[in-house]
Amino acid sequence: MARPELLTPPSPAASGRAFPATSPFRPLRHRNFRLLWLGTVVSNSGDWMDQVALNWLVFTLTSSPVYLALLNLCRSGPILLFTLLGGAIADRVERRRLMTISQTGAMLTAIALGGIALTGGTVWLVLALATLRGVLMSFNLPARQALISELVPREDLTAAISLNSATLNLSRVIGPAIGGLLIASVGIAVAFWLNAASFLAVLIGLACMSDLPPRKPAPPVSVWQSVGEGLAFVARDPILRGLLVLALVPLVLGMSYQPMLAVFAEDVLSAGAAGLGLLTSAAGLGAVLGALLVGAVGGNLRRGRVMFAGLALFGSALLLFANARTLGLAALALLVVGMGSSLYQAINNALLQEHAPDALRGRVMSMLFLTRGMIPLGAMAAGIGATLVGAPAMLSLFAGLLLVLVALGWLLNPTVRELA
Repeated sequence: MARPELLTPPSPAASGRAFPATSPFRPLRHRNFRLLWLGTVVSNSGDWMDQVALNWLVFTLTSSPVYLALLNLCRSGPILLFTLLGGAIADRVERRRLMTISQTGAMLTAIALGGIALTGGTVWLVLALATLRGVLMSFNLPARQALISELVPREDLTAAISLNSATLNLSRVIGPAIGGLLIASVGIAVAFWLNAASFLAVLIGLACMSDLPPRKPAPPVSVWQSVGEGLAFVARDPILRGLLVLALVPLVLGMSYQPMLAVFAEDVLSAGAAGLGLLTSAAGLGAVLGALLVGAVGGNLRRGRVMFAGLALFGSALLLFANARTLGLAALALLVVGMGSSLYQAINNALLQEHAPDALRGRVMSMLFLTRGMIPLGAMAAGIGATLVGAPAMLSLFAGLLLVLVALGWLLNPTVRELA
């Protein structure tokens, strides 16, 4: 059962636009959320475009895959190290202001990277800027997620998170394609500068929001004490503890397939670069469809059970993909992988936000983003295992472990399983 006393009813400015009760777009009738969502559409596309440009810049400076791996570490490592601190600060200051500061800083790093691409610079300077971007995202991500619950009423929260997830996955398809075209036609610097311009969409949207709930005064304890309080609260709360375990461990196991897609496309399916593009697009399309499905019907179902169903679908389809030997079957399996993972993540995110007290919501959501730093560790383990026993066998093992975890979670977490 949800705990209404932990929820601070938001007072979003609504536009009065009519959306059907089952429409996944119904959260857009709330003006403040609409402003955030529109900014996110533009900014996320720019961010994925930036990632392509950043990888290409490092490779042109070094011609070394080792530096590409180091770049990934510089981008994800700070999130693992600083996101808990970012969540504590998101609970102490106005979340919109924290987002404004972090987004402005990220925009400045994009401008600087464009300058390096145009005039030249050392790879170490690029890596330093990538690390700074990771630190800024450690503060931005918890604030952004916790802010959503202030922009929509409770009955639209699941749909709002699902729509946000669909937008992110759609931008994963659009952004890299635009980035590749820009690099080929006008150069890397322009790609970085267009990404910098995309941050303006978020900043303008944040500035135009109105009627946000007032923030309570910060508690008279240090930031690190706030981090400890958040961890202790989650450890004591069986619902939040169960939801976070289900958020972290399956993704470390399941998302290890992403960096191995090139191996499957080339060595297992003999499909080449075109096959890699099809596989990547299939997973992205499935994720968009899964998120929209949650937005349409998630609020009318027992969401705990649907979350477990999404996890089971994720693991089963991943096992099918690992053992597929034709491109068509592999693409279909990845479509279902994307649907299952997106469905489970969107519901898990919504339940976390609903069951976290407003005063702790930033800290709880920051624990969710530990996956950003942990997934590369799972991918590294999968890569080493694939070298030893082959990619299909290693991915089958991870998918099997994921299904075992689903079964254990279903049996050992009846309270989470029955959440409405």
